[in-house]
Amino acid sequence: MWITPEEVLLANALWVSERANPFFILQRRKGHGKGGGITGLLVGTLDVVLDSSARVAPYRILHQTGESQIFWSIACGSSRKEITEHWEWLEANLLQTLSIFDNEEDITTFVRGKIQGIIAEENKSKQQAEDEDSGKFREAELKMRKLFGMPDEEKLVNYYSCSYWKGRVPRQGWVYLSVNHLCFYSFLLGKEVTLVVQWTDVTLLEKNATLLFPESIRVSTRDTEHFFSMFLNINDTFKLMEQLANIAMRQLLDNEGFAADRSLPKPGKTLKNVSALKRDLDARAKNERYRAMFRLTQEERLDGHTDCTLWTPFAKMHVVGQMFVSNNYICFASREEDLCHLIIPLREVSIVEKADSSSVLPSPLSISTKNKMTFLFANLKDRDFLVQRISDFLQRTPDRLWSDGKELPESPSPTSPFLPAPPAPGESPPRHYRSSLPTASQGLLSIFHKDTPEDLGPKATKEKMKEESWNIHFFEFGRGVCMYRTSKTRELVLNGIPENLRGELWLLFSGAQNEMASHPGYYGELVEQAMGHCSLATEEIERDLHRSMPEHHAFQNEMGIAALRRVLTAYAYRNPGIGYCQAMNIVTSVLLLYCTEEQAFWLLVALCERMLPDYYNTRVVGALVDQGVFEELTRECLPLLYEHMQDLGVISTISLSWFLTLFLSVMPFDSAVLLVDCFFYEGIKAIFQVSLAVLHANMDQLLACHDEGEAMTILGRYLDNVVNKQTASPPIPHLHALLTSGDEPPPEIDVFELIKASYEKFGSLRADVIEQMRFKQRLKVIQSLEDTAKRSVVRAIMTDSAFTIEELEELYVLFKAKHIMSCYWGASTSAAERHDPSLPYLEQYPHRHGPVQSADGLINFKEFVTGLSGMYHGDMTEKLKLLYKLHLPPALCPEEAESALEATQFFTDDSTPEDSPFLSDMDFLLQEVTSGEEVKAAEPGDDSGNGNPEDKKEEKVKDYKYYLRMWAKEKEPKKETIKDLPRMNQEQFIELCKTLYNMFSEDPSEQELYHAIATVASLLLRIGEVGKKFTNNGGKKPDNHSNAASAACPVPEPAQPEKEAPTEGGSLGQAQVCKALEEAQLDVPLPPASDEEAKDDTSVSSYSMVSAGSLQCEDIADDTVLIGCGDQRRCSVPDADWSITFEQILASLLTEPPLVDYFEKKQDIQAKMAACKGQRAVERQVSSSSEHEVALLSG
Repeated sequence: MWITPEEVLLANALWVSERANPFFILQRRKGHGKGGGITGLLVGTLDVVLDSSARVAPYRILHQTGESQIFWSIACGSSRKEITEHWEWLEANLLQTLSIFDNEEDITTFVRGKIQGIIAEENKSKQQAEDEDSGKFREAELKMRKLFGMPDEEKLVNYYSCSYWKGRVPRQGWVYLSVNHLCFYSFLLGKEVTLVVQWTDVTLLEKNATLLFPESIRVSTRDTEHFFSMFLNINDTFKLMEQLANIAMRQLLDNEGFAADRSLPKPGKTLKNVSALKRDLDARAKNERYRAMFRLTQEERLDGHTDCTLWTPFAKMHVVGQMFVSNNYICFASREEDLCHLIIPLREVSIVEKADSSSVLPSPLSISTKNKMTFLFANLKDRDFLVQRISDFLQRTPDRLWSDGKELPESPSPTSPFLPAPPAPGESPPRHYRSSLPTASQGLLSIFHKDTPEDLGPKATKEKMKEESWNIHFFEFGRGVCMYRTSKTRELVLNGIPENLRGELWLLFSGAQNEMASHPGYYGELVEQAMGHCSLATEEIERDLHRSMPEHHAFQNEMGIAALRRVLTAYAYRNPGIGYCQAMNIVTSVLLLYCTEEQAFWLLVALCERMLPDYYNTRVVGALVDQGVFEELTRECLPLLYEHMQDLGVISTISLSWFLTLFLSVMPFDSAVLLVDCFFYEGIKAIFQVSLAVLHANMDQLLACHDEGEAMTILGRYLDNVVNKQTASPPIPHLHALLTSGDEPPPEIDVFELIKASYEKFGSLRADVIEQMRFKQRLKVIQSLEDTAKRSVVRAIMTDSAFTIEELEELYVLFKAKHIMSCYWGASTSAAERHDPSLPYLEQYPHRHGPVQSADGLINFKEFVTGLSGMYHGDMTEKLKLLYKLHLPPALCPEEAESALEATQFFTDDSTPEDSPFLSDMDFLLQEVTSGEEVKAAEPGDDSGNGNPEDKKEEKVKDYKYYLRMWAKEKEPKKETIKDLPRMNQEQFIELCKTLYNMFSEDPSEQELYHAIATVASLLLRIGEVGKKFTNNGGKKPDNHSNAASAACPVPEPAQPEKEAPTEGGSLGQAQVCKALEEAQLDVPLPPASDEEAKDDTSVSSYSMVSAGSLQCEDIADDTVLIGCGDQRRCSVPDADWSITFEQILASLLTEPPLVDYFEKKQDIQAKMAACKGQRAVERQVSSSSEHEVALLSG
């Protein structure tokens, strides 16, 4: 490629000149190509260690004038062909022009200007994202793709110099971190080390320091461990690895690939060696920390932060900390934890002004809100720029974001594709949610406490004192979203929030208040949309409604049940990725006791999407992750108890219910709700602390336990007797109290004492440490779930296939890897659209790599294995029947014949990586091979064979007897006979002949096979001619004419240059097949007169195009594609009356022993899979948009 001219002082150091003229020199790097000796090895090693561009571009062109000792590098190339093209262009376009100049300086100036002009012209066509990256970084990305065979879709994030420990020997080289892979390359004294690891295969990623590996990073997969050390900045490298592994786990969990953030602000200048993707990931990490710190919504993006001081009127002092500015908020966090936190929504801001500076108060900034609060910031470094940014954001923040709820914002959840729409004009359907409903204006607790006489006892007095304490706090620190949050706030929360204020403060501390204020009317419209929507989630909700706190009188009547139904159904509709999960009903019912319906809905959003991520999805991954974190915390804090509990297997059993329901299902309600108070203020840290405190309080008894049941009973009794002695509410019976049977009632435990003990003993837990532990456990949990799913799929499918368990497991791994690659390397549809979590796991993860004539155009693992089993373990008749049906519509349209041709590789015996097929080419089996039974290939318009699959599904659920009969019928041996197959017309038969011809290429007995297929083809063509007399009566005339005629002239397929030229044996075979076809009096056009004419003819691509009704000998080659012709004028009309049956084809093939031996030969799938594993983990794809890769068992 052309490069910006740079000075080169020592032109011949480490380079060898190969060509020269008066103005230019073409050079090759020493050690590249043949020979080189010890000098070449040293130069190659030096290039790798010093990250020299010569490693990826070993050729270059220099410009020199006369006797000058200064050279200018103007071009480099990775291959001799590339550099030669540049050299020839220079000779043809510049040499004559340069000879006119008299001044050497003018020559150099002209050459530099010309090269820079060429580069500028090339850059115009490049994408903007690439232009953001520095030249050095683009060079590294090019090097990565060349070294590891990556396609253009694979984006490099960053690269680092490090050592890879292979055994006990460190190999110095470079680690390349791309979006989907970790790659390492080293070349030391002739020894090359190449490593490629997919992030989705990583099971453990940790930073450790041992005597053998000082300060290293360990990357573990299911099979191996890799150690990297000697990083310049190991912390930055490890953080980036964590982010990329997290993205991969998210892909496995949600089936969603990585999407770059295109809205990032551009840097003021190009950052050296920093890619746009690296900036993107850094910004994501900062955004996540910012949102977690202040409980903000997912769409909030940090614009910047700066050091400053905040005047705190309650303490009469300036607090040092940082100001954070984002698109909707100004936030402040003190440097000293818990000293002061502040959140100012821009919607509340009325005035932002610069105050006068002084020596006491430099660069002050005053921000006033609509509720008459004023905040004074000082010591701002760049106050003018900050005020401008805040002003810009304020201009985009209207006073009312959404008026009257007519327009709805986009769902705050990125997972929600459903947005409710307002009803059409003139329609007024009955509304399920109205502002007149009691639950729309107050919580259920206040509704059902109206009738109870006011209690003036000591408990009620205590409750009044709590309310008064909070009122004093509001007066001193402010009330609402702009309240100063300090250690005093935490103390009040730990002492219990009064019932009257609980809903308000839950909304405030969780951040749900901000989300609700930003989306007025959203919940009401969502309810109207959701209540008429039936799904699996709504069925589960109906089943669980009456199990939600049945002991509370608020849920013993229709009002409470209806409110709970509306909230759960609205959320399931908003976020179908989660839908509904058990335990959501218990948590939501508690929220409804203290909040209105809309408030409870937004609290549920905050819980499911931010505070308890992935807790309530189908596999409760988040709860399993936190269960692993809890086990790790137990090992660190209570090591003796941990060892004993591990032996009993108790921790994993107890913790799941504790975390999923926030102790609400295992503790008396009045006590558990105090833990929910702490949770909304502190986050998951509070639940971990209390869980550890419960284990610590029962340590002696648990250590004396002998089995799991005994330990469960001890913990159950303990939690049942955690009481709240200060509650003013009437007691609520606790169903769990059944565990406390016994002669002697256990002692009561004050919940406030439990909370106090948890903070005293385990209050040192930090949120960032918990997040670090979560990452480690997430890798383990998701990979464990993947392994479990694999075993389940194999068990379910093994009875329907002839493969062994080990073969099925290997096929599953290959199939899943292919699916994942298709997700991030240019699949035509997003993975999320294809993923249906309601299906059995063996029917999930479908992907498209070929022309599939099904409703969704995808193939799943069950269908894939079913077809592959027949190909590797079926008899000759079964294999021929499959080939026959693949050449009938709708399995194969003429324009799709290219992919069908690739199927022939299944029957070749060559298992080399170059020729062995890939996994994905079985995709065309979807329509023809399903559920272990081959289905009839119906013709278009015929519903007998291929009806609507949805209609079939409805029929199957008519009643259980019908379902059992259908199931028994499926298990019966195949009843389909070869007589049931439709007849084949002339065009389809010609395509079948060519497919067979291509299958025999490079077979050891290809000459005999060519002769045999020529004989059979000639015989069958004559049979078809004779058969015309018996089928012209119209009764058995095939309906394939319209299909053949309509697909006679498709568009030529793209070229695939990797196809090899035909062999000598192939030429003889061609002649024999052509002779047979000519004997059948087919129309054979003359070949084009010259190569120039051929370029304008039907064979535009490297594939020969064969007419639907004509076939010339020169066209039958290894790269033949049976797709009709490219010019309608030259097409011969196929003989519509000509047809043959499968029986005739089978009988004719059976007369030729070479063909019988070929199809009866058993294939070894282990060899194919071994060849696949022997290759690199990454394969280069032909095109990012290609719907049919050349891939089956070698990728």
